[in-house]
Amino acid sequence: MRRRAFITLLGGAAAAWPLAARAQQRDRVRRVGVIMNYTESDPEGQARCSALRQRLHELGWVEGSNIQIEVRWVGGKTDRMQTYATEFVRLPSEVIVVNSTPLLAVVKQLTRTIPIVFAQVADPIASGFASSYARPGENITGFTDFDVSIAGKWIEVLKEAAPFINRVTVLRDPKQTNHDAFLRVIETTGDSLKVQVSAAGVSDRAGIEQTISALAGQMDRGLAVLPGPVNNTLRESIIQLVARYHVPAIYPFRYYARDGGLLYYGIDQVDQWPKAAGYVDRILKGEKPNELPLQAPTKFELIINLKTAKALGIEIPPTLLARADEVIE
Repeated sequence: MRRRAFITLLGGAAAAWPLAARAQQRDRVRRVGVIMNYTESDPEGQARCSALRQRLHELGWVEGSNIQIEVRWVGGKTDRMQTYATEFVRLPSEVIVVNSTPLLAVVKQLTRTIPIVFAQVADPIASGFASSYARPGENITGFTDFDVSIAGKWIEVLKEAAPFINRVTVLRDPKQTNHDAFLRVIETTGDSLKVQVSAAGVSDRAGIEQTISALAGQMDRGLAVLPGPVNNTLRESIIQLVARYHVPAIYPFRYYARDGGLLYYGIDQVDQWPKAAGYVDRILKGEKPNELPLQAPTKFELIINLKTAKALGIEIPPTLLARADEVIE
């Protein structure tokens, strides 16, 4: 072979190599691990997973072709958090998606390199997960559902709906450290409204029943349910017990009001999941999580279950009804 022809051939092969490497990178199946703090049978968890999958599909990721999405369901059981997080770190997954503050804490302890995208995490700055909204730092980014200041609004709305309330019990998980910040805000707001606040730390169905049944017959007592895996997983029991013992209550998620809860003030969480899929897409295409800003909600909604109010003998003030985004009758 002539020298010039050989050099031309070698140069062509060298130029083709990075193209082939990029094509191989693009064509291989990418692995995404999703850990959900719902039971697998919970339609709320399924709705969030479906929203994530649908958006990834719209962005060109086809399961079984160029992406593998593996979902694990924790259902509020803390031992499963560690098990599933360890599994995805060891595989390893190329991105891990989580949906709660406790889950994020567990995964963060196990890896500083695998990108983590979260949704439904309250106040990630105060919780120590990120350094700032603009540049989260390390390997974490995502979408927060609550700044702790919203907890004050929960008490304000509850008091406005039921002016006779002078005492509020806060249903919290003692293992969830960010509940301390929620409680401080609630206590401050309670002082301004002359409402006495007490906290009940519960982590199982028996504790929830004991707490709510103790409120029976106390006509000036209300209940505020904090967001978290235990309360969310056992929400059906909470709603049933509150109805049985005639306790006015406010909740952090819309599905509580839809399922019979009196009041809800917060955000549409399902809406966060297509956005989370967008971040997964960008990371798989080469962007770094610490360069993707954290995003906080800008729109909040109030839902009032008027049917529940009537069952409790509560007449919701017209001014509050007028501000509601939805009234369930």
